[in-house]
Amino acid sequence: MKKIILCLALISVCTQISAQRKTEIVEPVKQNLADAGGRVIKRKVAIGRFSNETQYAKGIFYDKENDPMGKQALDILSAKLAASGKFLLLERGDLASLLEEAKKSENGLATIGADYMIIGSITEFGRKNVGKSGVFSSTKSQIVEAAVAIRLVDVSTGLIIYSDEGKGMAELTTRTTMGVGGKADYDATLSDKAISEAIGQLVENIINKCTDKPWRTFFLSYDNDAQLIAGGASQGIKVGDVFSVKTKGKKVKNPQTGVMIELPGKQIGTVTVSQTSGDTPETEYSFVSFTGTSNIDANKLTDYYIEEIK
Repeated sequence: MKKIILCLALISVCTQISAQRKTEIVEPVKQNLADAGGRVIKRKVAIGRFSNETQYAKGIFYDKENDPMGKQALDILSAKLAASGKFLLLERGDLASLLEEAKKSENGLATIGADYMIIGSITEFGRKNVGKSGVFSSTKSQIVEAAVAIRLVDVSTGLIIYSDEGKGMAELTTRTTMGVGGKADYDATLSDKAISEAIGQLVENIINKCTDKPWRTFFLSYDNDAQLIAGGASQGIKVGDVFSVKTKGKKVKNPQTGVMIELPGKQIGTVTVSQTSGDTPETEYSFVSFTGTSNIDANKLTDYYIEEIK
């Protein structure tokens, strides 16, 4: 009778500790996504190429253009950035899109491009099984480790303003005692969790880098009938908002890097939003009224820009 009771007690204990799941975050990210002052003008961010640069699962029939792991990482990053409420995410293809965005940003009259582009890759990925056996118990763990590299590019200059790598790990552990306990087969969701945690290390820095610089837009039209600027309600622009109007600064070449640098512009007035309109984030615009020390030259609208007042 005592032996039966002892066996039942062992089974009870093993059932409680049979399976444990653990996800490790290398450097926890503080998701402080709301500004103390309230709303934020949303930046337009294009997510371009997100590739799988590891050798994992790359066989003779590997299709680089339809890599499921790269698409998975892109979806995870998009979801995390969208959850912040600080971005309008635009779909873009590959590095060729970066050149297109740079062209768009040079001419704010023609179309509305992205402010930043994100390019990423999975640089490390691995799965392993480890176990430990004792006299009365044994432990088996499935471990997945992943590393993701991110580059954030300012499309107006083509310069990389942020580059970093995040690492994540996910683990599933099963334990048995006296042959009694839980068993776990191959768990594909561990890959998702490891990549998600790796990307999570970088999200806050991406947000900070994109919102450090004041939001900027341009005149679309300026005449007696209407004064229009690019951007609308989906970016967080509201009736009554006031933005500064500045002339573009002189461009000089940095002899050290060979890069053209635009010097700070001169403020000549402000615009006040009276109405927002447009169907999509890329075609939205706002009606404004200008107040300033000098008139706007309607024939040279590319010489001006409108900037958020911080």
